[in-house]
Amino acid sequence: MKNKELAESIINKVGGKDNITSLVHCATRLRFVLKDDSKADAESLKKQKGVITVVKSGGQFQVVIGNHVADVFSDIMQLTNLNENNTTNAAPDKKMGFFSKLIDLVSSIFIPALVVLVAGGILKGIISLLQVKNIVYEGSPTYNFLFAIADAPFYYLPIILGFSAVKKFGGNPYVGMALGGALVHPNIVGMLGGAFEAQSSLFGISIKLIPYASSVFPIIIASWFYSVLERNFSKIMHDSFKKFIAPLLGIIITVPLTFAVIGPVVAFLSNIVAAGIIYVYQLNSVIASMILAGLWQVMVVFGIHWGLVPFAMNNINVYQEDFMVPILFPAVFAQVGAVLAIMLRSKDLQMQGLASSSVLSGIFGVTEPAIYGINLPLKRPFVIGCISAMIGGGIVGYYQSVIYSFSFISIFSFLQLIPPTGIDDKFYAVVFGSLISFGVATVVTYLFGIPKDKRSMLGLDTDKDVEQERASNAQPTEKIIRVSSPMTGKVIPLTQVNDPTFAGELMGKGSAIIPTIGQVLAPEDGEVVSLFRTKHAIGFVTDTGAEILIHIGIDTVKLDGQHFEAHIESGSKVKKGDLLVSFDIDAIKQAGFEVTTPIIITNTDDYKDVKTIFMQNDIQAGNELLTLNKSED
Repeated sequence: MKNKELAESIINKVGGKDNITSLVHCATRLRFVLKDDSKADAESLKKQKGVITVVKSGGQFQVVIGNHVADVFSDIMQLTNLNENNTTNAAPDKKMGFFSKLIDLVSSIFIPALVVLVAGGILKGIISLLQVKNIVYEGSPTYNFLFAIADAPFYYLPIILGFSAVKKFGGNPYVGMALGGALVHPNIVGMLGGAFEAQSSLFGISIKLIPYASSVFPIIIASWFYSVLERNFSKIMHDSFKKFIAPLLGIIITVPLTFAVIGPVVAFLSNIVAAGIIYVYQLNSVIASMILAGLWQVMVVFGIHWGLVPFAMNNINVYQEDFMVPILFPAVFAQVGAVLAIMLRSKDLQMQGLASSSVLSGIFGVTEPAIYGINLPLKRPFVIGCISAMIGGGIVGYYQSVIYSFSFISIFSFLQLIPPTGIDDKFYAVVFGSLISFGVATVVTYLFGIPKDKRSMLGLDTDKDVEQERASNAQPTEKIIRVSSPMTGKVIPLTQVNDPTFAGELMGKGSAIIPTIGQVLAPEDGEVVSLFRTKHAIGFVTDTGAEILIHIGIDTVKLDGQHFEAHIESGSKVKKGDLLVSFDIDAIKQAGFEVTTPIIITNTDDYKDVKTIFMQNDIQAGNELLTLNKSED
């Protein structure tokens, strides 16, 4: 009943069932594509009991709720009849950008298949361990039975992806299974005779036959092509027979075309992509691994990590191994280490309970409760976790470790690193790298990971603490620093900015302005310390020591400087009111971007408090916007 009540509340707060275009779920979050995002009440959802947070990314409205996401998803599907009305097959909103559509597409196709793929991958790891211990032997009946169970999801991956891909593209998903089945049919496999490729003929036309077992991209392109044919045939056929004839014609055209053209071309291109990724990795595997490990959880926060899934799976199909997934082990266990430190340090029973459950979830590969529930709100633990992950990632990259079947990271995934020949240095590198990242994150977070202004969240600011501090320190005096507005417009809270990084105050506290005049003026006397090449962001330091980031618009870096004009350069000394940058508000909006401008005090930790004056009011450039409260002995 609790899940059903939560499902009803989520439906209402995303704008009702009529506002839902599609819905899928991953390990911890519901991924909505909504007809109108403005109808969804994200702030109210974040306060909803049972909801960890809300993220808008990749064209999706993502509601993070934790490990019981599948139960809530099932209730929402029943309450909205999405499955009956086929609404989940609807195409994404055309207003979504290419990258957003791509992330939505990848997540919708692969998320439903992950459960069985991860299960098969873990079983493959167990088989490898049994081989190392000489419990089972390759070719024995026991081995054959176990391997068939473990390998089936991967061997028949075209059938699995055919179902979810055609469903996503708006066709009959069972025809998608038939498309995938044709690619791995015994007749086709038999013509190959165990070779990597063979010449054959189709209607007298010579074609190059290749193996499609475990392949990823050919079936997705074939599914898209089939879905286009099915929709167009359905438009021109009579209702009495189009239900059967449209799929018949679609599959008769698609399957031969896949064998003759789509399959070989897509396989050739996917091999090039795989080789290119390997080439870049091998240029400097240590640096590449450190970057991926450090950024992985940031990608998880924005929900864009799904873009790497097809490439990891393609590497396994092409090379029977993948180097990307092992790099992620330190990234996952570093966040677990950070939240473990919070659990050990906290004196608040509720925080201890949340942290302990987050540690357990993280060990089994689900880091969202740790990230959204604790590490991101406290800020420092999340950053420490990302930096610690880079250390372990560098170790993994140095030994160029690989995994032999696809998996998302958990304590069980270590088994999938074991090669059939026995445990080697590459396996130990991942174990050691993960332990190092885990240990560093735990220790550093325990010692330095709790900001003073967040101590009360952990129950550390007791009366005794305050009395001891008063007894050992002289009464401080306070200095108020005032920062004026750099632009004219309407002031809104930073938490209302449509970007999780700014709204979560990850870069510091401050405010935001929706400008009505396209000019940024110097808020105080000071120096322009940085001006981005795209001119959409300015780093500024006042003579009183306040470090300010003025970020004009959201995601406007994609404009590459269009509609912006700089009137200063990095290093310029300016006076209050000097013109820094001018920009075309209407042109930026027409290009599809928000002009809401976060104004961040990036050295927030230097101040006791940062407050906004005249919240939710119109403001003129030069009027006081922020007060910075600095304690002085």
